[in-house]
Amino acid sequence: MALTFYYASGSPFAWRVWLALEYKQLAYEHRLMSFSAGDLNKPEFLAVNPRHKVPAIVDDGFALYESQAIVEYLEERYPAPPSLFPGNLRNRALVRRIVQEADQYLIVALDPIMDQVFFTSPDKWDTAAIAEGRSKLVEELRRWEDIAAGDFLAGKEPSAADFAAYPHVALGLRLDKKKPDLDVRSLIGPRLQAWMARVEALPFFRKTWPPHWK
Repeated sequence: MALTFYYASGSPFAWRVWLALEYKQLAYEHRLMSFSAGDLNKPEFLAVNPRHKVPAIVDDGFALYESQAIVEYLEERYPAPPSLFPGNLRNRALVRRIVQEADQYLIVALDPIMDQVFFTSPDKWDTAAIAEGRSKLVEELRRWEDIAAGDFLAGKEPSAADFAAYPHVALGLRLDKKKPDLDVRSLIGPRLQAWMARVEALPFFRKTWPPHWK
């Protein structure tokens, strides 16, 4: 039975799973879920994830949700290389640390700005809150400029760390489309820019680009 992957276009957490599936060269069926159509509230999906969220997978009858749990599961269930957690104990710990930083700091720095720009009508934007959020994002991205010191975030090969962080940064750049004067792109330092280019050059990358961003 094929692995089924449930995702929504633009979800950074679903995107990391998609990147992991492609990197591991796994066979899967993908099902695009629509927020506006209420797909996440339908009984058939709630049987997979009662929390009404993507991503989720069903693998040979086993349902699993929460993106990082899924990525860890894929690595253990399908251990053949390439590995999402490569190297020795310390290298694997480094990958997990960077994943935590992406989820606990990077996306958290973006959240206040996204709440305003993506989910509030322009006539109700709180310009002070946006400016404060941008200042905090500047500080966070400076830290990521230091993290992006090698070819990839945790070494010379891609890993779960890259697939966790890249969608968050890409989502941040989408803010410029709705509010160009934010100029998030100018906050991306040269190391981060080079790292993003390396991720985007992976042969499967374009297949995972969010459909509604094309």
